[in-house]
Amino acid sequence: MSIETEKKTPPAYRIYAVTKNGDKKAVWQEIGAAWKHKDEKGFGLQFKALPLPGAEVVLREPKAKKATTA
Repeated sequence: MSIETEKKTPPAYRIYAVTKNGDKKAVWQEIGAAWKHKDEKGFGLQFKALPLPGAEVVLREPKAKKATTA
């Protein structure tokens, strides 16, 4: 079951674990989502995985869905 189906509103942010392998490009792995509290003073976090030790945890706004043309 996806996170979106468990919550009634879409998440405000996606949670990513970012790891770097030497000089190689950083690897971004989505590990969860965050919803704003009703009082807008905090966030509820839901993880579907935990970051690896040493990984940077990053919150990013979800990308807007592209409109499809018929």
